Amino acid sequence: MKLGIIGLPQTGKKTLFGLLTGNAPSDAAAAQKKALPGFAPIRDDRFTALARMYGPKKETPAQIDLLLMPKIEKNPESDTPLFREMADVDAVCHVVRAFSDEAVYHIDGSTDPVRDIDAINGEFLLHDLLFIEKRLERMAREPKKKADPSAKREEEIMAAFKEQLERDLPLRLVPLAPDDRKIIRSYPLLTLKKLFIVLNVDDTAAADDSLMRRVSERFASHEIGIMQVAARMEGEISLLESEEEKRAFMDDAGIREPALNVLSRLAMDSLGLISFFTVGKDEVKQWLVRKGSSAPEAAGVIHSDIQRGFIRAEVIKYLDLIDLGSEEAVKKAGKLHVMGKDYIVEDGDIASFRFNV
Repeated sequence: MKLGIIGLPQTGKKTLFGLLTGNAPSDAAAAQKKALPGFAPIRDDRFTALARMYGPKKETPAQIDLLLMPKIEKNPESDTPLFREMADVDAVCHVVRAFSDEAVYHIDGSTDPVRDIDAINGEFLLHDLLFIEKRLERMAREPKKKADPSAKREEEIMAAFKEQLERDLPLRLVPLAPDDRKIIRSYPLLTLKKLFIVLNVDDTAAADDSLMRRVSERFASHEIGIMQVAARMEGEISLLESEEEKRAFMDDAGIREPALNVLSRLAMDSLGLISFFTVGKDEVKQWLVRKGSSAPEAAGVIHSDIQRGFIRAEVIKYLDLIDLGSEEAVKKAGKLHVMGKDYIVEDGDIASFRFNV
């Protein structure tokens, strides 16, 4: 599962990528016409609490694959490096400039987050519309395939997509059955992907959510997640050595939670993922699994043999463990749940799988 980071020039996308990965790219590397890969550990306070409780020899948070996309050109062609690279991502993080700095130029001469979001959304809508129109033209030239039920259904989907795009609405709003998604899964449709916006604000606006609320209202009907970050300030805070110092600076700035924690949750939600944990003195580990996965499917994330020989899952709810303080206390309270193959894993589950191969 890959998350693509995009943004106009001078929006702070490289700064955010560096915050997430711990490895800020050079200007020369970012200027290349190809995506830069990276890995971002999930920021999750539950993982931190479990590691503190067990004191394991090894701590292994989950990671998300990131791609820092090539720069967005003004009025891009339909076959730019950006669009080609974006075909490979599962969700998109659009970094939008909301800070004012006369020393940092803006491609349009002024800072206007709503205008910039509209502009990029418009380019994606146009990209998808051009692709679908070409696909429909090609299908019209292949009458023999019209007898194929799959081809007929594809033509119906394409027509519905065309109508949606002509209303200036993204394709992710169109309800699709699993079989429909299989038909179009190879198509490079950008507005079909999950999208969230990161507003990169001034340091002084880190605790002011008025802009975020205004942008959220403006795009409420588009299924777009919205958050904000003062990327420069959070970058400086991340360099502090102690957690106490970091907390003190955040309190002074009025920040209740690091923006990177919020971003982790938004990224997980956009990718359709949840976390579960395995714990012990040797290792506390966070695993990612698709929402709606069964216990055997979650076991398969750890190892295919565990899924193949699945017998049962022993599950502790995170809040029960935190409230009661130990696994032993959870068992005495009758809150260790033994689950079978039909159990759907929930976010935050602490699981131990029994299997026989």
